[in-house]
Amino acid sequence: MNRDFPRILVLGGSGRIGAMLRRAWPAGQGLWQARPGPEPGPESGSGQGGAEWLRFDPLGDPAALSAAAARADAILCLAGVTPAAAARGAEMGDNIALGLAAVRAGARGGAKGQDGVGVPVLLASSAAVYGTRGGLLSEVPPPAPVSAYGRAKAEMEARAADLGAELGVAVTALRIGNVAGADAILGGWRAGFALDRFADGRTPRRSYIGPATLARVLTDLALRAARRRDLPACLNIAAPGAVEMGALLDAAGLAWAPRPAPAAAIPEVVLDVTALAGLVRLDPKEGTAQMLVAEWRAFAQNPQP
Repeated sequence: MNRDFPRILVLGGSGRIGAMLRRAWPAGQGLWQARPGPEPGPESGSGQGGAEWLRFDPLGDPAALSAAAARADAILCLAGVTPAAAARGAEMGDNIALGLAAVRAGARGGAKGQDGVGVPVLLASSAAVYGTRGGLLSEVPPPAPVSAYGRAKAEMEARAADLGAELGVAVTALRIGNVAGADAILGGWRAGFALDRFADGRTPRRSYIGPATLARVLTDLALRAARRRDLPACLNIAAPGAVEMGALLDAAGLAWAPRPAPAAAIPEVVLDVTALAGLVRLDPKEGTAQMLVAEWRAFAQNPQP
C-alpha cells in the first residue's frame, strides 16, 4: 500500500467510473462500496488489483456507511440514479438522499484531521444542472436544470452544501461532462445510429473527457481534498474545449446518419474548466476526438485493473 496516497471511500464503486479509478489508484488505497448482490466484477473481494469491496446499501445501512467512513480520508460519492435507471423504476430522488448520506458519513468519519473537521466529500453531479443555458458554462451562475435528472442533481448540490456547512464537512459537487464510452454516443452506438444535424451542418458539440483523463483528474482532486481541503463548492469536470458528436463517431469509424435537429435540440454544451485547470493539469489534446476515442478503446479493451 502506498502510504502517501490517502484512503478514499468510493460510494457506487462498481460502476464504469469506479472501474476507471481502479486502474489508476494504487492497490489497496480505495474502499469500494457496492450494494449486496452479484459480485461487481472478476476483481471483487480482495482479489485482482487488491480492490477491497464493502457490500452494503448506503441508504439502508447507515451503520455500515459510518464504519466505512471511519476508515477514510475522503469520500467520493459516485452512487446515483441515472435517467435510464429511473425509467426502470428507480427513484430519481435517491440522488439527493445519497448525497446527504455521504455528507453525514463525512461528519462521522473517524480519519479526521487534527482540527476535528469531518472528512471531505466529493459528489458526482452532472452538466445537466445547466439545462439549456448556452455559451461557456461556468460554475458561478445558479443551476437552471430542465430535466428531472438535472433538477435532482441541482437539489442534491444545494442541500449537501447546506448540510456540509452545518456539520463542518467540506463538500464539492463535481459537474461531470460526457465521459467517452459511458455516453450515449460511443457507449450507445448501434447499427443505424442517427445524429441531429443543425442548419449550419454541424452535429451537437459537447464537453467530453476520456476514461484515463477522468481517472487522473478525480485522483488528483481526491488527493487534494484529503490533504488540503481547499476545493471549491462546485467544479466542472471535462477536458478543454468541445467536440462534435459526428466527429467523435467518425474518429471511431462508427457509421451514423444525419437527421434534422428538432427545435428543442441543444447545439452546444461547453463547460468552462478554468477553475479545474487551476487545480490539476489539463491538456487541450485530451479533448480532441482522436484522443477521446483512443482512451475509450484502451479502457474498453481492459476495463479492470
